[in-house]
Amino acid sequence: MTSLNEGLIPHTAFRKHIAIVGRRNVGKSSLINAIAGQDIALVSDVPGTTTDPVYKTLEVKPLGPVTLIDTPGLDDEGLLGQKRVERAKRALYKADAAILVVDDKPGPFEDFIVSLLRNLSIPFVIAINKSDVTEDTKTLVKDYEPFNVPVVEVAAAQGKNISELIQVLSSLLPDEEEKPLVAHLLGQNKTAVLVIPVDKAAPKGRLIMPQVEAIRDIIDHGGIAVVTRPPELKETLEKLQYNVDLVVTDSQVIMDVDKVVPPQIPLTTFSILEAANKSDLTLFLEGINALEKLNDGDCVAVVEACSHVPTCDDIGRVKIPRWIEEKLHIKLQYKFFAGKEFPEASSLQGCKLIIHCGGCVLTKNMFMRRMQLAKRLDLPVVNYGMLISYLHGSLEKAIKPLLAFSYPPATGGNTATLPGSSGV
Repeated sequence: MTSLNEGLIPHTAFRKHIAIVGRRNVGKSSLINAIAGQDIALVSDVPGTTTDPVYKTLEVKPLGPVTLIDTPGLDDEGLLGQKRVERAKRALYKADAAILVVDDKPGPFEDFIVSLLRNLSIPFVIAINKSDVTEDTKTLVKDYEPFNVPVVEVAAAQGKNISELIQVLSSLLPDEEEKPLVAHLLGQNKTAVLVIPVDKAAPKGRLIMPQVEAIRDIIDHGGIAVVTRPPELKETLEKLQYNVDLVVTDSQVIMDVDKVVPPQIPLTTFSILEAANKSDLTLFLEGINALEKLNDGDCVAVVEACSHVPTCDDIGRVKIPRWIEEKLHIKLQYKFFAGKEFPEASSLQGCKLIIHCGGCVLTKNMFMRRMQLAKRLDLPVVNYGMLISYLHGSLEKAIKPLLAFSYPPATGGNTATLPGSSGV
C-alpha cells in the first residue's frame, strides 16, 4: 500500500498534506501507522504522547505522494497543553485534507475542530476508531451524520477498514488541474533561456527548486531549456541567434540580465513565475504600492518558508534591506522569520508590510492560506521576485509576459498598479 522511500517522493510543494486531528488518545498515531503499514509514529496509552505536529512523508495508493501530519490532541490541558493546541491549529494551514479521528459521541471539541476545518476550507472525513472495542458504533455513525461529511468505522490497531478510509479520502482531495509554471509562456519555438547564477549562496552540486521545476515543466511540454550563467548570457543568445521565446532569470541578477536581453525577447524571473502560479500578481502589486508609503523607522516582516542558514550576503536579511534603502532612501526596522510555520499574529504586531519568499517549498494551498492570514491581519504582502525587480527598475518588463496568463485573484484584492504609472 505504501512506500517510505524518500528518494522517490517528490518535493514538499508537490505532495498532498493530510492532517490527522482529534482529541488526545483517540488513536491518531495508530491510524497513521495503519495507513503507512508500519510503525512510523510513537503510540502509547498515555494521553498527550504526541506533543508537536509530526510530519511523515510516504507514498499511499491511490493518493500518491503525501505528507501525513500527526497533531497533538486538541483537548490538551494546562499552559503547555494550550501551546500544543496552538501548534496543532497552525499545522492545519498546511493541510489539503484532514481525517477527524473520534472514539466517542461528538462534543464541544469535535464542534470546534469541524468549525476550524470548515473555516479553512479543508475537506475532511470522520474516522470512528476502535470500532473493534466500541459498543454500538452504528449509533456513533448516526451521531456524526449531522456534520454532513463521510464517516468510516475503523480499527487502526487491527488495520480494519483502512483501505476504505483511504478511498474516501482520495475522493475528497482536490483534483486540481496542474498549471504549467513557464511552458504556457513559450511560443512556436518553445525555447527558454534560464539564467542561473552560481555564487557562494548557490547550493553545491544542485539547483534550487524553482530552477529544477522550470526545466522539468519546459521539457514536459516539449520545449527546449537552455541553461546558462549571467556572464555567458550574451554569448548564449548570440549562438541561438536571439531566436528565443523567453528568458527567465534569478531575481538577484535581473539588473544585469535586463541590460543584455533585447526588448523584443520577454523576460521574467523564477520568483515571479512562482507568484503567478501559486497566487496572483495583483496581490503583490498592492504590496509594492504599500512599500512606497512606508516611512523611516517603519517595521517590515521578512518571511521565508524554508530554514536555510543565512550567508554573509543573504538575500532576505542583507540584500533586500540594502536595495530598499538605496531605492527609497529610507531605513526600516526588520523582523526576520524562517521555517515551515507562518509567524503568529502577535509576532507581526507593528509591521506595515510582509516581504515573502517565492514559496517554492509550499503547496498552493499552503501559500494561499498564508496570504489569507496576512489579509485578515490587514498586512499587504510582496514577494521577493517582484520586489527585487521593482527595486531595480525591471518590474514592468518582468511581469509583462505573465499578464495575459495571470490566474484570477485568489484573495479578492483590488486592481493595483505600479507606483507612478497608469497601469501595468
